[in-house]
Amino acid sequence: MDVQEQPIVGRVLRASTSGFDCGTRGSRIEESHHFGAFVKVPLDDAQIAYAIGLIYAIRVEDDPLARELVMAASIDHNTLIDQRENRMVPVEIGVINVGFRNNGTLIHSLPPRPPLSLSEVSLCTPDEIYQFTQRFDYFRLVLGAKDVSADELLAAALRNAVQAYPEAERYDFLVRCGRHIAGLLSRDLKRLAHVLALIKPT
Repeated sequence: MDVQEQPIVGRVLRASTSGFDCGTRGSRIEESHHFGAFVKVPLDDAQIAYAIGLIYAIRVEDDPLARELVMAASIDHNTLIDQRENRMVPVEIGVINVGFRNNGTLIHSLPPRPPLSLSEVSLCTPDEIYQFTQRFDYFRLVLGAKDVSADELLAAALRNAVQAYPEAERYDFLVRCGRHIAGLLSRDLKRLAHVLALIKPT
């Protein structure tokens, strides 16, 4: 999996082997920093091992000025732009780990250790997403995640992943995903139908 320059999502605030939170400023949030996006973070200073995760939550924190502004009858447009783009409005992004890479080998399991605080979190490249999603072992980690909208997260991740595939492969990829999900959720038909509806190819 080649390491390529990708947008930086943020820096690690707190972490465990199951996931981590990273922080950034509001003006740095891009369209690609969305629910279900694949991200990576180094597990060591040598950047030999990386944790791979999915964004499951984006929280825009407040500050004293924001609290004052929401109480105002109206907000001047320039003040609004300044608050969003220039002030250090904190944003926290929650990530669950779904795998890791060690010396070039991809493993669909929780990483052996959490990333270090302040490590840079970046988006995975399309090639990295393509390689990681050749197998579906990480589905079980997502569907079993606690305190996460697991079904919606898996569906969002697959809708994101399919964009990394050549157009001719996309339909087959989603069909294979659906079959694997059917095996995992065969005893919960209501949940299965919900997830399949979310990833149904258009």
